Amino acid sequence: MSALRAATRDWLAGAGLARLWAAVRKRLEGNGVRSTGSLRLTALSARERTDLSLLLGRPLTGTAVTVRLDALDTRLRASAAGLGLREVLEELGPPLTDRRAAREDGAAQRRHIWSSLTSSLDASPLAGQEWTRRWSDVLRRTGVPSGVTPEAAVRTLQQAVRVLTVLLDTERVGTRGRGELAAAATGSAHGLDDGTWLARLVQRGVALAHDTDLPGDAAGRRALWRLVSVTPDEVSSTVLTYGLRPLGEGWRERSLRERAAQHAETHLTPRDLLDLRLRLPAGTVVHICENPRVVEAAADAACTEPVVCTSGSAATVVLTLLDALAATGCRFAYHGDFDWPGIALANRIIRRYEARSWRMSADDYERLAAAGQAQGVPRLPLDGLPVDAHWDPELTPAMTALGIALHEEATLDLLVRDLA
Repeated sequence: MSALRAATRDWLAGAGLARLWAAVRKRLEGNGVRSTGSLRLTALSARERTDLSLLLGRPLTGTAVTVRLDALDTRLRASAAGLGLREVLEELGPPLTDRRAAREDGAAQRRHIWSSLTSSLDASPLAGQEWTRRWSDVLRRTGVPSGVTPEAAVRTLQQAVRVLTVLLDTERVGTRGRGELAAAATGSAHGLDDGTWLARLVQRGVALAHDTDLPGDAAGRRALWRLVSVTPDEVSSTVLTYGLRPLGEGWRERSLRERAAQHAETHLTPRDLLDLRLRLPAGTVVHICENPRVVEAAADAACTEPVVCTSGSAATVVLTLLDALAATGCRFAYHGDFDWPGIALANRIIRRYEARSWRMSADDYERLAAAGQAQGVPRLPLDGLPVDAHWDPELTPAMTALGIALHEEATLDLLVRDLA
């Protein structure tokens, strides 16, 4: 229930005093919520002069006024409001925030967080190592991610020290799973998943301890884990392939050639790619598609050309395979969806691998759109912001003009004919 009578509250909350309360609120929140000092309002309107005259108890004739906060506090207490300045502001809402106290509290919490890190390091076998000083300094500079409470920050930093102590124990041999390590440190097998703050803390510590750069991609992070005998999950993500015939007599290479001979698709995991020697005949052209339906149709038609499918946005395992093929001298041809995400992905793949576009010209798009309309195929609207196709300056204007999205299935017969 309001401590102010309704009529008094309505008058105080009127437009004539709005600028005064906003200025007073800002001043109090910045000075420890104390009614001290003064403030000045300028360019007063007639309504503001009238209401301020009544509030302050003195006539105002000019367009500016200086208000002493202690005098205003006294005046309010003696008025119909019967409350001090702070109480009136909180009645009018919202509640005041003591920003000075909040800053001091935040500084105290930060000191506690970093002192707890120092204590954890000093009490661990890592104490006194040169890299731990650099690790601590970097963490202090980068700070705690937003949304992480001080209690959670202390807990996570302590967990990072424990994990690094285990990882850098030179007397322990053998590998360990990342999920197993995370469960022991945090109680959750996902505690060290990519993207978690704990994983970033540990990875930075490992990189500093081994005097190597902190990787910026998933493949580099997996290599960093392997540096300390941790095996990340290298089996759940896959890249869909067809028709790869690598040279070499290892069982993996022979298996790929056998599956290619039987016109069977193959899903390769990051673990496969670690052990495969993906050396194809010099100059081999690998066709890259976006949709798994292209691979399925190529297998059904017993096509002979090798294909790699991005399955959408090209996960790390896809790029790892393409990087390995590029390193052996393979060349690439790319086809994807005629929509804006498809054009963006095509730009990335074509630029990264110097690939040629594969039935992805403005002429290809216009012919497919016309054929679809002639056959009565429902139009799929082209949504989103246009993306410039780097390989054909006429494609984006053509797509914008027609406003039709075409997925790879619309080109399927032509793609299969090329792959045959």
